[in-house]
Amino acid sequence: MTEENIVSQYVLPNGITILHKYRGGDVAHIALMVNTGMRDEMPNENGLAHLIEHMLFKGTKRRKAYHVLSCLENVGGDLNAYTTKEETCIHASFLKEYYNKALDLFADVAFNSTYPENELEKEKEVVIDEINSYLDSPAEEICDEFENMLYRGHEMGRNILGTTTLVESYNRKDLCRFLKNNYSTERMVIATVGNISFESFKNKVIRYFGDYERVVTTYHRKPFVTPNTFNVTQERNSHLSHCIIGGLSYNIDDTRKMSMVLLNNILGGPGMNSRLNLNIREKYGFAYTIESQYNAYSDTGNFFIYLGVDPHSLDKTINLVIKELNKLKNNRLGSIQLSNAKSQLIGQMALGSESGLGELIAMTRAAFTKEGIEPLSETIRKIRNISADDIIEVSNDIFSQDNISTLIFKGL
Repeated sequence: MTEENIVSQYVLPNGITILHKYRGGDVAHIALMVNTGMRDEMPNENGLAHLIEHMLFKGTKRRKAYHVLSCLENVGGDLNAYTTKEETCIHASFLKEYYNKALDLFADVAFNSTYPENELEKEKEVVIDEINSYLDSPAEEICDEFENMLYRGHEMGRNILGTTTLVESYNRKDLCRFLKNNYSTERMVIATVGNISFESFKNKVIRYFGDYERVVTTYHRKPFVTPNTFNVTQERNSHLSHCIIGGLSYNIDDTRKMSMVLLNNILGGPGMNSRLNLNIREKYGFAYTIESQYNAYSDTGNFFIYLGVDPHSLDKTINLVIKELNKLKNNRLGSIQLSNAKSQLIGQMALGSESGLGELIAMTRAAFTKEGIEPLSETIRKIRNISADDIIEVSNDIFSQDNISTLIFKGL
């Protein structure tokens, strides 16, 4: 195995995991990911994880907000962050000679951020604008609302951004409490994909992160066990009708996950030759956008089909979608169809790995799974071993009538 295919790991005495993958070239990427997200919030804390992500850039004991934002951008780098239901991540891309600058900044932001009240009040307004912007986009809103309804009554069934009322109410003490209760060093990974040796990267991380004390927090996530099904239609003052059809699916460690990935790609993946695109958009011209998505979390997962369509064509389009699901449930893929589908997915994954940042994020997320990080060659082997019977089995399991829910934002 060549150096470029090896992911090296090391755990600091304080519990922080180091990941490294060599990649030639002038551009390097690093990510600091914490296995903490929206689902780790108490009901009265909804939106705190995301608000903290914003506040990480608003000043440290050593840097004002301007200097945090300018540190890498002054040398052409790119600094960003995101929050999901299960993780918070800051990441950067920069020229390889600036590793020390990047790691120094990341350690400072992670452990020395001050969360000043004056910056918090300004950032709360930014987040509220983000919430309102999201509410102005029904295509985005319906996807989140579908997940919220699917996990109704559970911590997964809340919006990552929180609500305007809750965000307005938060103060610095709330942020500090959430950090103390959830930001464990044992749930942190600092990772790189770049033109640097493992030993050199490890020594740099030890230099900037090694002196911070181990922090242990209580892991209080509750598993999702009670499924919900629903058929909800809401009237909306819009030109398009927006529809989600979907249900629960496999968690990230399930052995059937890769079969579900392949099935989703066949049904409505990014390729223009997906069944939904060919048999609904291209053949009938009904839907401006039609696609499917599979989301795998630590203890649950979901799939959904999204379509935006003229209100007069909504019922016809839904019937065509159900027809495609039934085809996959009842008709075994031929050997050529299956082989082509596998080749397409493998090609897409290989192209995706060409993005150093994309590879870095996937690698870092995998560190939190039971399966751990696997090379692309192992993923390809798993795809090659998927049979037509596997696709039939997963289709009948996931597309069964008692697992299907529908949410419609019906236009005028």
